[in-house]
Amino acid sequence: MRRLKLLLLALILSHYYMVNAAMTSSDAYRLFQNPTNKYRPFIRWWWNGNKVEEQELLRELNLLNEVGIGGIEINPIAFPGDDNSTSKQSLVWLSDEWIDLVGKVTDEAKKKDMTCDLLVGSGWPFGSENTPREKTASVMLTYAMEFNGGLPLDISRFHLLSTLDPQVSIPSLGRTAELVSLKLAPDSIWDVSQIKDITSLMTGDLLHLDLPKGKYVLYAMIRYDSFASVINGAPGASGPILNHLDSSAILDFLNNMAYAIESRIGPLSLRFRAMFVDSMELEGMNWSSDFSEEFEKRRGYKVESWLPFIMFKVGRLGNVQSFDYGSKKGGTFLEQVNRVRFDFELTKAELLHERYTNTFLSWCREKNIKSRAQAYGNGFFLLESSLGYDIPECESWTTNWLRHRIGEEMGDEDYRRGRSYTMINKYVTSAAHLSGKRLVSAEEMTNTYRVFNTSLEFLKVGSDMNATTGVTHSVWHGFNYSPADESFPGWVRYGSYYNENNPWWSYFRRLNDYRARMSVLLQNADMVTDIAILPPNYDMWTTMGAQAEPFPVKLNVDYTSLLWEAIHKNGGGADYISEGIIREASVKNGKLCYGDKQYSNIFLIQTEGIMQETLDKLLSFVQSGGRVFCIGFYPSKSFGLKDYQHRDSVIKATVDVLKSYPNRFILLKKPKDNAYLEWYSHIMETYDLPHDVTIKNPNRFLLQSHFRMDNKDDIFLFVNANMSESQKTQISFPEKLYKGRTAWLYNAEDGQRYRLTLNNGAICANIGPSESWIVVLNKLSNGEDFRILPDSSASQNYLKHWDVTLTHSHEKWTKDTTMDTLVDLRNTPFDKFMGTIEYRTNYYVVTDSLPQYINLGKVCEICQLTVNGYDCGIKWFGKRVYDIAPYIRKGNNKIEVKVTTLMGNYLQSMPENPVVKRFLISRNTPLMPTGLIGPVSIY
Repeated sequence: MRRLKLLLLALILSHYYMVNAAMTSSDAYRLFQNPTNKYRPFIRWWWNGNKVEEQELLRELNLLNEVGIGGIEINPIAFPGDDNSTSKQSLVWLSDEWIDLVGKVTDEAKKKDMTCDLLVGSGWPFGSENTPREKTASVMLTYAMEFNGGLPLDISRFHLLSTLDPQVSIPSLGRTAELVSLKLAPDSIWDVSQIKDITSLMTGDLLHLDLPKGKYVLYAMIRYDSFASVINGAPGASGPILNHLDSSAILDFLNNMAYAIESRIGPLSLRFRAMFVDSMELEGMNWSSDFSEEFEKRRGYKVESWLPFIMFKVGRLGNVQSFDYGSKKGGTFLEQVNRVRFDFELTKAELLHERYTNTFLSWCREKNIKSRAQAYGNGFFLLESSLGYDIPECESWTTNWLRHRIGEEMGDEDYRRGRSYTMINKYVTSAAHLSGKRLVSAEEMTNTYRVFNTSLEFLKVGSDMNATTGVTHSVWHGFNYSPADESFPGWVRYGSYYNENNPWWSYFRRLNDYRARMSVLLQNADMVTDIAILPPNYDMWTTMGAQAEPFPVKLNVDYTSLLWEAIHKNGGGADYISEGIIREASVKNGKLCYGDKQYSNIFLIQTEGIMQETLDKLLSFVQSGGRVFCIGFYPSKSFGLKDYQHRDSVIKATVDVLKSYPNRFILLKKPKDNAYLEWYSHIMETYDLPHDVTIKNPNRFLLQSHFRMDNKDDIFLFVNANMSESQKTQISFPEKLYKGRTAWLYNAEDGQRYRLTLNNGAICANIGPSESWIVVLNKLSNGEDFRILPDSSASQNYLKHWDVTLTHSHEKWTKDTTMDTLVDLRNTPFDKFMGTIEYRTNYYVVTDSLPQYINLGKVCEICQLTVNGYDCGIKWFGKRVYDIAPYIRKGNNKIEVKVTTLMGNYLQSMPENPVVKRFLISRNTPLMPTGLIGPVSIY
């Protein structure tokens, strides 16, 4: 019995050690070489129109498994209306037939060790045709009509209701409108006493006004109930948007969904990792039956009389169309309106958090299933909304309607220019860091424009950039369910045409292997961030209202995201924080502490307003030895209307106390001429701000983030976001990190590691176009040395006179031609080609001195080099430079290059195809460069 007890104790201790022990460097490297499926990218699987059939679903699942996809997100969505076939039956969301197919897919996925997530509802935001009317969303809108007095004026109820129609993506057929109030104001207001409530003057359906000469504005407040439908919802879940300000509506919807599925195929938790909610595009929803009551309870006064003046003219998604709407407001009245607007936005955000977010999180916990969501949109807390989710998610884009050129530009004049990640990403990843989560997913490289002209290299660069924000797992956007027997190119909702008909499909696994290896390291480490940034979001709510993330129409401080970028590009690390985080944090030894995060330096970006409790905590932080940097000006006022004059005076007094610590409460001039990178370099040096790596002459295209594993291994991610130019710089590590350790370059492309030579802790780095360096500092020692292949030489020769064979991947024809000089295929009769192109030439070596390298120059897109019959490898990004020393010989050498192209050029030869019309012809898409363009040099 004693031996049995000892054995049991040993087993318990062994299990505890296995669960809690830090992953060793060797274990991490082995997993890096061969990632398990949970690290592999997942993919959004559009079930187009729910026109799904069992055998096709299983065929497509197998396709995804073969190319290295580790999991799927089942995402039912409306059928693309311009695609070729509507003959197949649409299943209704939550019907027995639909649920049975969900069961078949999840059963098969489990056999393949693939993870499954399920979208809540269909499209975004969720709702359904069966939602009771009292549970649907409402919006309160203001209409401002300018007119001149002096003549009688008759205005009908019909005119007011018909003029102000919510400009939503998909109107609900059952929407109704109610005229709530009418107010009359002069065209310039200086005091609230100038406003008259004339609601009672509406007789029947007509308002009659006799006013003296002058300019007036008539304000009409109109509430629309059941005003919008789900965007791109599939049958059964395409009805009115659910009221997200009603916890009972949310809970009923979730329970009805769960009951339908579980009563047929068993518990959700046995089939799905997580329930997923897409971005909260609530179309401007801002009202509920008890909103007025809740506002008065929380803010201490009634909001109704202020509503016409705090709201702007809005359009789709609640985006503001005019910030200068209605009467001109000045003096005390403008100040009061702005303060009421803040109170309104705060109340809405609180209710959404309490009634929607907390309800969903609690329901997921009860169902023993993880919560995954893009917890942002118009009206949510930008940071706090992501704190509670098991898997917080953000997004990156191939391009959006702004068409900023990723890989080509990285300007500071516009924070979106050249970035794949969106402005919301740093909020989401910061929330993960603050709540101790390492799994941060992203709707990766969202594609609604470049569908057929997206290369694997482009996807790599964008997702690498996204990783520097703190994203640790990719969910590709997105794989279209499209039966194999449908006419080419099949059904396409969105996505980078992840399809076996894409010429690069057979190489797709290479990108998935690459991302999986990076995820192994990042998911087992914490991002090192010791600087905190407080964005001025409450100031934005005050003057502009809440904006629609992740693409706000306008920001009050448009360089906010450029500050964290500048910190990282200069070798540091930063998180966003919020006033709520500051108030809940503790202060210890000059650090603001929240969870495991500690910040010794805090930046306030042009922060005018601040809450007193927040300022008190900052005072305690400064007194403890921390530093606060105020960019532009010091905080000077409070938020909200009630008793604001007294609260403003207390704020100013506290700021005066903070000013008595001039070395720790520091005023900085804001950057000039959009030179944020250079500005921060100077600030960092002047104030000795923390950074764990020094980058000589930082470059806008060179991004950096630092991660640390539990075993204290340090991981530095360097990303060259330029797709045509190398980034050459010196990277220096402090002695505390490199002493007694080896610096490794972990190559996520091939799974190998290569030893880097440090000179007093420094590396002379030459990071090629589209390349990323993962530098790991640990105590391992065995491995090969890293070497960079030279991309040019003074004695290089250029190869010419090529025999060329083109094989069309769709039309299945083969044609031969010759090229004396390499040219872009756009400038040949084969300008609308897709498939593979084989280039062949001979190179004669007449001396015993053999060349060692080939540089293929510009290649569009994927290339495979063969020398004398030996495979030299495939390159799908970066410099196309090969070491050919083992294969070259004296005499004649046969050089062969196989290039795999994109498909967008070919599709333009089908201008009447409705899919082609939507994605290419209607957008006047130019032909893409194609083929081996060179020049090809050997040296």
